[in-house]
Amino acid sequence: MRDQRLPTSPGFWRSPLRGPWFTSVLGLVLLIGVTVLFVTGLVSYAAYNPGLSPVNDKTPGKGILGFYLFSWPTSPVWLYRLTQGVHVTLGITLIPVVLAKLWSVVPKLFALPPARSLAHALERVSLLLLVGGALFEFTTGVLNVQLDYVFPGSFYPLHFYGAWVFFAAFAVHAALRVPAAVRTVRRRRDPAAPPAAGASPPVVGADLVAPRPDPPSVSRRGALWLVGGGSLLLFATSAGRSFDGPLRRTALLAPHGFEEPGGGPGGFQINKTAAYAGIDAAETDEEAWRLTVTGRTGTVRLTRGDLLRLPQHSAALPIACVEGWSTSDQWWRGVRLRDLAALVGYDEAADVLVESLQRHGAFRRAALSAAQVADGRSLLALSVNGEPLTPDHGHPARVVVPAAPGVLNTKWVARMTFGDL
Repeated sequence: MRDQRLPTSPGFWRSPLRGPWFTSVLGLVLLIGVTVLFVTGLVSYAAYNPGLSPVNDKTPGKGILGFYLFSWPTSPVWLYRLTQGVHVTLGITLIPVVLAKLWSVVPKLFALPPARSLAHALERVSLLLLVGGALFEFTTGVLNVQLDYVFPGSFYPLHFYGAWVFFAAFAVHAALRVPAAVRTVRRRRDPAAPPAAGASPPVVGADLVAPRPDPPSVSRRGALWLVGGGSLLLFATSAGRSFDGPLRRTALLAPHGFEEPGGGPGGFQINKTAAYAGIDAAETDEEAWRLTVTGRTGTVRLTRGDLLRLPQHSAALPIACVEGWSTSDQWWRGVRLRDLAALVGYDEAADVLVESLQRHGAFRRAALSAAQVADGRSLLALSVNGEPLTPDHGHPARVVVPAAPGVLNTKWVARMTFGDL
């Protein structure tokens, strides 16, 4: 008999909550939730225009993993706001479910022998990758939302490759377990009761039932209500980051590094202040600042006054960030990107490389596709909500593009280079 003090012994695990019904319900919730997370995560990656390499692409060598990439659309303007808001808010909301699921199956990680058959070996490997992948993806995701980059390397390749490993293991595990989990949940009886005489034993999690359980302090349904309540609490304290006004103040889990937006025409959320980005006020002075635009016919240098004398256009567009926060539509006014392209010989649309004055932080350079440049709502904005841009919103000029991630809406623009990248 195995030593009951070791985790490899079934007797070591004494909780009466573990069992087929409890783990099956959690698994089916995650089947839907994780699939939505994976799809919205891939969509988010596509929105960064990774085909405009190497400017935007932070995941070199992705190879076949980039098979699904497509040209990110500019309509509807709230598309990235929706997909990334769902991705981040759902990811945070699912944390209690993930932790409860991992707790419910932890005895399997210590079960002996390691493999009883090929199918069992495959399941054990997928379980190890599943547990490791879940912990890695949710941890790095939360750290990114909190702007706390304590992990080595860039978040983008780590999260991208980790997502593929995690979801591959998740898909294998789901294929092996979902049919039986559905049958287990459909059983019409008290989930804590033993099987009726002559009934077939549960096929999911039967080996998780403690042979010598401790007295229960809460029912399995009660435990699920506790998990659901935790998820609801996280949702209520994070979803507000996708809205303006009073709801934003409910986002208690928003990064502490965000500056308060204040009031007035520029009173909407920002990510990086001018001071944080290392912007020198002398460089953005209207007398000193020049925009350099390069293209097929050469280079032109424009003052802010020159830009104001070009045809001005307006567009109502939101700002949406990879960390999951977004603003409602703001009323931007400035010069269309396609008009700037025409100044340097591109009557048709062309890709553009945009370079910022900022010294600190990622995406000091960003590339936009020809389709984004061609959209009449894509602007080099000079004002917002009827007033000139504030320093924190990108004065003297910034890019705003419909449906694009916030980091592609470059602030403090210094140079624009049109042409194939």
